[in-house]
Formats: sequence, structure tokens, C-alpha cells
Amino acid sequence: MKKIVRVFTSGSFDLFHVGHLNILEKSAALGDELIVGVSTDELIEKYKGMKPIIPFEQRFRIVSSIKCVTKVVKQVKLTEIAQLQSENIDVVTIGDDWENKYLEGLEWMKQQPEKRVVYFPYTPGISTTSIKQKIIVSTQQIVEAALQRECELDYNWTEDERQ
Repeated sequence: MKKIVRVFTSGSFDLFHVGHLNILEKSAALGDELIVGVSTDELIEKYKGMKPIIPFEQRFRIVSSIKCVTKVVKQVKLTEIAQLQSENIDVVTIGDDWENKYLEGLEWMKQQPEKRVVYFPYTPGISTTSIKQKIIVSTQQIVEAALQRECELDYNWTEDERQ
């Protein structure tokens, strides 16, 4: 009987974008099941110094809806050994910006026979931070365009009695 390979990856998944999808799809390709840890709002605030834009329950639901994801779990600690053990994880994937950083769970995985850690490069040109920055820079233009659209819709609404 072939052993089922269980892959684990985790993240904030705030302002979900194609970079998030890429890491999920690449992770899923390494095994038979993909278990994804979605960081709680409190965990994100603790290690990033700010709350996510999208609340935990919504981020959890978004990740749960992706077809390459087998199971989604709540992540209250970064790459926790107990969670890796309870989910019987064989492979952990993580962004390559963590390659020279210490995470207890990653170090534990590296020391286990027949288990491994795979580092993926980030998708060039896309990140949650760059999206937030683009929104900040474009805020006035975004608001003006939205207000203009609303005015035009109010005036040109096909069911409007003013016609």
C-alpha cells in the first residue's frame, strides 16, 4: 500500500492574491493531501505588528474553498511541532524568506527521517504589502472613480423613474 504524503503550508492569506494561490498549488503538487494553516488575527498582529485587513473567519473560508486544499486548520503559533505531529505531516512548505530564520517546527521537521522542508520563492511583483501600498498611493483616484460611477448609476439607472 502506497503511503499518503501529507503536505503542510501556512500563512496569513490576507488580501488573497495569485502569489498565495501559487504557493498552495506548488505545495499540493508535492503530495496527496494539502493541509493549510491559516494564521489567527492575534498571531498575525503578534509577528507582523498589525492586524490583517480580512478577518480570520473570512480568510479561513477563502482558503477552504480552493480545490487543491484538502483541509484547513487554525494556526495560533508559527509552524507548531504539536500541530505537525497531530496532522502527521511529511512535508512543510514555506516561502524562501524564512530559509535562514529559526522556526522550531521547521528545525524539528529537518531532523525527522523521511520528512522535509521545501522553500518556495515568492511570486515576483506581488505581495500583500505591495497591494496595500498601491491602494494607499491610489486612494484619491479610487475614491473619485467610485463616486463618479455612483453618480452615473444614480442618474442612468434603467429602472429610474426620471427617464
